[in-house]
Amino acid sequence: MAKKSTVKELSYKELVAKRDELKKEYMDLRFKMVIAHVDNPLQKRTIRREIARVNTLIRQKEIAGENK
Repeated sequence: MAKKSTVKELSYKELVAKRDELKKEYMDLRFKMVIAHVDNPLQKRTIRREIARVNTLIRQKEIAGENK
């Protein structure tokens, strides 16, 4: 899991890739929770919040015109 300060330094394309990676990790965790025991169920919340942070940064860069 990356810290906020390091995520802010990523470029637009890197942020989109990071979001896709986090979404895949979130879906995998959801499936694991249904099928088997998960050691840390709060990890789901943490990943969801990280996705929201990355989405916010992506939107800020879109508004600033850095998405090219």
